[in-house]
Amino acid sequence: MLFDQMMAFLKSWFIYPGLNWDLMLIGIGLALAFGAVWLCAQLPPLFKKHWLWAVAAVGAFLSLLAVVFVQIPLQHWAGQAMMHFWTQDILMEWLLLAGIPGVLISGLVQEGAKMVPMVAWWWRSGRNIDPKLGLAIGALAGAGLGIFEAVWAHNQIFMSGWTWQLVQTDGLLALAGFWDRFWVVAFHIAASSLAGYGLAKGWGWQFYLLASGLHGLINYVVLPYRKGMMTFNQVEVYVAAVAILVTLAVIWLQWRKSGEETAETAESIEPNGIDI
Repeated sequence: MLFDQMMAFLKSWFIYPGLNWDLMLIGIGLALAFGAVWLCAQLPPLFKKHWLWAVAAVGAFLSLLAVVFVQIPLQHWAGQAMMHFWTQDILMEWLLLAGIPGVLISGLVQEGAKMVPMVAWWWRSGRNIDPKLGLAIGALAGAGLGIFEAVWAHNQIFMSGWTWQLVQTDGLLALAGFWDRFWVVAFHIAASSLAGYGLAKGWGWQFYLLASGLHGLINYVVLPYRKGMMTFNQVEVYVAAVAILVTLAVIWLQWRKSGEETAETAESIEPNGIDI
C-alpha cells in the first residue's frame, strides 16, 4: 500500500489525465516566470557557466526521487511509530507537536537532495569554490525543484476544476494557489543558496541544517492551519514573509561578498592604475 502511494505520487508529476495542453503550457510558463523573477535577484552567471543549467535539472529530479523514495516512507513510518504509542485522537489533539517530525523530515530530505549537485561540483573543484559561486550553484539547485514543483502544483490546480470564471466570481482568492507557488519558488532558491554559500565557506553541514530547519519552519504553518488556528490568508502571508526574509539574507550575503571583492581589488591597485 505504501509503495502504491509512492508510485501514485511519482506518476502525478508526469501524467495529467484530462488536462488541456493550453492549461499545461500556462502552468509551465508561470513556473518558469516565477523562477526567472527570483533568479534575477541574484543574477547567477547562467550564460558564462552553462553547467549551472545541469545543476538545476539534476537538483529537480533528484529532489523528486528523494521525496518519493525517502521522504514519503520516512514520514509514513514516523506516523506509524507514533500511533503505536498514542491514538489518532490524541495525535490530532497534539498536532502542533506530533507534526514536527514530519515537517523536519521534509526539510532534511529535500534540502539534502538539492545539495547533491552542489556537493558533486564542490568535490570536482577540489573542495574549493568561491562563496559567490556557491550561492549561484545553490540558487540553480533550488530553482530546479521550485520550478518543477510549481509546474506540478499549477497542473493540480487546473485539474481541480480551476477556470478563468473563478477569478470573476472569487476575485484574488482564485489566484491564491499561484500566489503560494510564487513565494515557495522564492524560498527554494534562497534556502539552497544559503546551503551553497555554507558549503563554499567550509560550513556545509551547518548550513545544510540551517536550510533544512528553515524548510521545516515554512512547512510547519500547515499544522496550525489544519487545527483551525490560522486562516488561509494568514498562511499565505506567513509563507511570503519567510521567503522574503531568507531571500534578503541571501542578497545581503551576495552584496557583502561583492563588496569584499571590490575592496580587495582596490587595495591591489596603485593610484596610477598599475597592479602590484
